[in-house]
Amino acid sequence: MSEEKNSYSIHEELNMGEVQIADEVVAIIAGLAATEVEGVASMAGNITNELVGKLGMKNLSRGVKVAVSENEVTVELSLNMAYGYSIPKTSAKVQERVKSAIENMTGLSVSEVNIHIAGVDMK
Repeated sequence: MSEEKNSYSIHEELNMGEVQIADEVVAIIAGLAATEVEGVASMAGNITNELVGKLGMKNLSRGVKVAVSENEVTVELSLNMAYGYSIPKTSAKVQERVKSAIENMTGLSVSEVNIHIAGVDMK
């Protein structure tokens, strides 16, 4: 059974061809951007950083759902927060960072970044 993967054309030029970005790539960009924010312990359902190196970047898209239509992206993130951080302030930083990263790297417009707090890391 093969899984169908979506890709999105972001640039067309008659002489040069076209650039396509897989939805998995957009999800990885979102996951990386989110985990860079102080106060985010991990992506929900994600594995530890040591295993990421062994298993590859695909695992960084865990806890991320993207929907791309035309040139617009909607992102849903499931996060584990670090104890002691403000959920509203940290979530706002994540939304800004994810939106900026996707728009800068892909040229796609991000319409929504929805965050689900799945847990609190007590470490």
